[in-house]
Amino acid sequence: MGELETSRGLNQELGLIKAGDTRWRSHYKSFGNFISNFASIVDVLDSLVENASPLDKKSSASGFLRSCQTSEIVFLLQLMTDILGIINDLNASLQKKEQDIVKAMILVRIAKRSEVTNDLLNGVACLNPEDSFSSFAIKKIVRIAEFYPDDFDEFKMRALENQLANYIIDVPDIDKRCSNLGGLGELSRKLVETKKHLNYSLVFLLVKFALILPIATASVERTFSAMKYIKNDLRNRMDDEFLDGCIVPYGEKSI
Repeated sequence: MGELETSRGLNQELGLIKAGDTRWRSHYKSFGNFISNFASIVDVLDSLVENASPLDKKSSASGFLRSCQTSEIVFLLQLMTDILGIINDLNASLQKKEQDIVKAMILVRIAKRSEVTNDLLNGVACLNPEDSFSSFAIKKIVRIAEFYPDDFDEFKMRALENQLANYIIDVPDIDKRCSNLGGLGELSRKLVETKKHLNYSLVFLLVKFALILPIATASVERTFSAMKYIKNDLRNRMDDEFLDGCIVPYGEKSI
């Protein structure tokens, strides 16, 4: 409409970008931009209804214009912006390559995510060795094992509870080599250095699960997102070896 200067790279911050299927932060930005530009969008659609050609474009613009001006659309825009705003910090945290699962747990509590996610991440937070294992809670940690039935049968679940009871007495209280640990990574290394991973093999298995949890979410999601760019309609006969060779440098650009 001639109201904005147009050139490559201009006006991108307020653009109505296509929302990603798995990137909820992009939805939040799209909703916010739509609200910010609402008056301009209505003006443009109104102009298209009057002047667009061919007829199908004029008809589409007319349908969009009617939808934009309904109370339902206005209500949903505000509602979804509020909801996505609440979980935006959590989404940003879970998209990072290096995640602090304890901080993510705090964001999950704020966002009031599902019970399964809460139970899993609460249990992970209870394994955290910071502040002399102050968050340690056997029942919450055992809850993690319930999410891995292939690795923890009924017998191992009982054995895990016994190991945890001995572990919390031995590791933080008796063995001073395990004091002042800064996180799950340091705990994992110290358990191996002191060979306590052999005494508390089931506890160590849970620590490993906790460490790979961030990688098994954001990194895998990022890889699958990359696949649609690499193995597209023009390159749909790519074999697995070639696909691996393309995805690794695409997904690990920083390295």
